[in-house]
Amino acid sequence: MTETTPTINKVGVIGAGLMGNGIAHVCALSGLSVALLDAQPAALERAVATITKNMDRQVARSVVAAPDRDAALARIATGTDYAIFQDCDLVIEAATENEAIKHAIFKTLIPNVRADALLASNTSSISITRLAAVTDRPAKFVGMHFFNPVPMMKLVEVIRGMATDDSTFEATVDLAKRLGKIPAVAIDSPAFIVNRVLCPMLNEAIFALFEGVGTVESIDAGLKLGANHPMGPLELADFVGLDTLLAVMKVLYDGFGDSKYRPSPLLVKYVEAGWLGRKTGRGFYDYSQDPPRGTR
Repeated sequence: MTETTPTINKVGVIGAGLMGNGIAHVCALSGLSVALLDAQPAALERAVATITKNMDRQVARSVVAAPDRDAALARIATGTDYAIFQDCDLVIEAATENEAIKHAIFKTLIPNVRADALLASNTSSISITRLAAVTDRPAKFVGMHFFNPVPMMKLVEVIRGMATDDSTFEATVDLAKRLGKIPAVAIDSPAFIVNRVLCPMLNEAIFALFEGVGTVESIDAGLKLGANHPMGPLELADFVGLDTLLAVMKVLYDGFGDSKYRPSPLLVKYVEAGWLGRKTGRGFYDYSQDPPRGTR
């Protein structure tokens, strides 16, 4: 007998950063109740302010009606205690791309959710099977990888772990469509689809910079004008976050053992310097200047 696909009416989100507040935003606008958790109350305040600002922008562009914005904001509850998830149908983890931190989060989460609640990770590269294995419900665990900025980007990668059952997978695909996204189904392979293809390209651009093949500006101009990319690879790396890019490249290198995935030494040095891109004001570009200028 085929198991009934679970109904999702309330979604929990762990992490109120860039990805977490974006996921909360689209869920609330789609009519879902949302419980948004972060360890820092200030992060929750910033998240609600960001969601409100972004929804106001959508109203100004006539993408969202003002009453729908108000109703969506009213559907978002915030808190620092995992008990906020006790009546959620699905909880999505959207914490930093660090496997040990994610393991600790899921171990804390399990006693605070219903036995039938589904669990998902927004990881951009880490094994869904390994993350699921630290929980009490690997069959009810799935990858749901959103893209930044979440309210604008249409894609969601839906990743099945080794143990993910059909009903969990189908419910996740249905949810992605309800959120107005287009699901791309991926198997549980290092970095899945998009980052497996994209991140080595960004890493190769950093190797080219490291070896003096071109400047920051010339490499980015080459890809924007020569390959018709909307952003150059170094500009995009800054947008993604150099620490995130490095984490993905390490997952690829460890997962495949192939030297083509070796992180560029220059990328490592930038991360060691704390030059992580736009979020720190400095990466391959210096964002204290307008327009930003290359740092190498």
